[in-house]
This record gives sequence, structure tokens and C-alpha cells, in this order.
Amino acid sequence: MGSTTLLDASRAELGLVVMYLNKAEARDKLCRAIQYGSKFLSDGQPGTAQNVDKSTSLARKVFRLFKFVNDLHGLISPVPKGTPLPLVLLGKSKNALLSTFLFLDQIVWLGRSGIYKNKERAELLGRISLFCWMGSSVCTTLVEIGEIGRLSSSMKKIEKGLKNGNKYQMQDDKYRAKVKESNERSLALIKSAMDIVVAAGLLQLDPKKITPRVTGAFGFITSLISCYQLLPTRPKIKAP
Repeated sequence: MGSTTLLDASRAELGLVVMYLNKAEARDKLCRAIQYGSKFLSDGQPGTAQNVDKSTSLARKVFRLFKFVNDLHGLISPVPKGTPLPLVLLGKSKNALLSTFLFLDQIVWLGRSGIYKNKERAELLGRISLFCWMGSSVCTTLVEIGEIGRLSSSMKKIEKGLKNGNKYQMQDDKYRAKVKESNERSLALIKSAMDIVVAAGLLQLDPKKITPRVTGAFGFITSLISCYQLLPTRPKIKAP
């Protein structure tokens, strides 16, 4: 019986790995971790690590082909009722900027692949796309700050209505859902704030402070956060 349970658990775990790797987004983020890890190791110096950085960066662009449609859809989709206007505008700005980044990134890929022959224009569009990504990260950071503030206010109202003073032991599903969402948004806030630094490093806005090693370190951390955010929910194994 014990071996059967262990086999079922192993099969379930392996199934989760397969499910995870079947996601194009997950493979992209794993490649992103390799890319920025290599950038950290190379520190902008020629060598194997820099070659891995450049080749992985180009390979990742294939995963993002036509991905701009996702944020274009988000741009025209209705927002949840009760969302404050400033957060709505920031959210839509994020969608517009990220969609533009992903669209221009396709032209950059065409240029680096040799299909699009105007290299100077491709490089210019690549720089513009990075500014768009940086802008979308700023918008995301502000949205997450605003949403965390709204969640905090909502949680305080729930706490006041509860007779049990220990918020970690109460059986209030709504409160626990708010806590979970707040934790998820806090992680997203950290990621988006760090991505601003990554974008600034790629654009070389302050090369003395934001070196390739700093850019690589921040990019590697945000890649790991993205990989974590994409993890599937583990199924519960019933005890025999």
C-alpha cells in the first residue's frame, strides 16, 4: 500500500513538471533565467557566458511571437466594477505599453535574424521597445501599490467585523483569500519594481551604477519569481 501511495505521489509530481514545461510562458521564463544568469556571469565581457546571453535572448523572442495580442485583448477588455479610475488608466497604459513592446520586439527579432535588412532602424525600434517595457513595469508597480492599499483597507474592515481576534486561526474564507491575493500582489510588486532596474540596465541609462552584472542579478531574480508564479497547484493526495 505504501509503495502504491509513493508511486501515485511520484506520478502526480511528474505530471506537474510535464504540465509546467508544456507552457510556452514557463519555458520562456526558464530561458530568461539562463539569459540573465549568463549576463551576471559575463559582466559584459566577451566569452562563453556572453554568447549564451545573446543566443538565449534571441531564442526567447520566438516564444513571444504574436504575444502582443494578449495585452491588446486586455486593453479592450472591461475592468472589474468598483476599480478606481487612476488604477484603470494605469492598467490600460500598462497593456498598451506592453503590447507595443512585444510587437516591436518581433521586428527586432526579424532584424537580428537577417530577415529585416535595415539594422539601424531595427536597433532604434529595439530601444523604443525597451522604453515601452520599462514604462509598463512602472505602471504595473503603481497598480500593485494601489491594489495592495485597497486590499489592506478591505482586510481591516473584515477584521473589525470578526469576533475572533486571532486572524491566523479564524475560519473566514474571504479574509484568507484577501491575504493570499495581497501576498501575490506583493510579490508582483517586487518583480515589477526590479524589472524597472533591468530595463534601465538594458538601455544603459546609468551604466556606472547599473552594470551588466547588476542587470543580470536583478533579471535572474525576477525570472525566478516569474517561474514561481507559473507553478501549477499541487493536487491533494488522499491518505490510504
